[in-house]
Amino acid sequence: MRVATWNVNSLTARFARVEAWLGSRSPDVVLIQETKQNDAKFPAKELADLGYESAHYGHGQWNGVAILSKLGIEDVVRGFGDDDPEARIIAATCAGVRVVSCYVPNGRALDNPHYVYKLQWLDKLRQVVATRDADQSIVVGGDFNVTPTDLDCYDPSLFVGATHVSEPEREALRALEANGLTDLTRALHPDEPNYSWWDYRNGSFHRGWGLRIDLLFVDAALLAKASASYVDRDERKGVKPSDHAPVIGEFAL
Repeated sequence: MRVATWNVNSLTARFARVEAWLGSRSPDVVLIQETKQNDAKFPAKELADLGYESAHYGHGQWNGVAILSKLGIEDVVRGFGDDDPEARIIAATCAGVRVVSCYVPNGRALDNPHYVYKLQWLDKLRQVVATRDADQSIVVGGDFNVTPTDLDCYDPSLFVGATHVSEPEREALRALEANGLTDLTRALHPDEPNYSWWDYRNGSFHRGWGLRIDLLFVDAALLAKASASYVDRDERKGVKPSDHAPVIGEFAL
């Protein structure tokens, strides 16, 4: 089973790249973030023609999350079930595995109300994980907009006093993991940066100025079956790429 997460930074702008990537990589399940589409515009038919069932949660030009699956989609849940107006989380069951696609708020700045919203959002995600069916394997993946440690940031000194590296954000990730989850990429590659995002500006990709903010968290049962995790850096190259590259996990189920 091959599971990927990818912030595509507009499915409208990058569908041709997504289509080609699905054909070449053939992942079984894909967690998509930043579709920037409403449900009516989401290309469910085109994805079905490629062999993928899909579920989407989006309102328009901002945010938007989706799950694509070759293995079927059941029990879809959109949002947290509260009054949060932003389309940032969708969950479903694919071949018996619960999968969750997350687009965590950016936070903007430590003194910005959006930072408080970010921490509250991560705590709601923790509650979802804490109350899950413990007998069902789970993958929680997406763009978390947090670097778990300094290893995940090309130069932590440049981010002092900024979001993505602050201790409350990192503590929120640790609280998530405390509910039986493990950061798959870091478990399999304890000493490698494995950046997944590079700013469009200043030649950041070619200079290696990246962050690892696209994460796959898995439960113990899936971790025991994990055979690989890697960043598909080639998708950050070429014409009009997303600023994120897909992160892929492979499991011998």
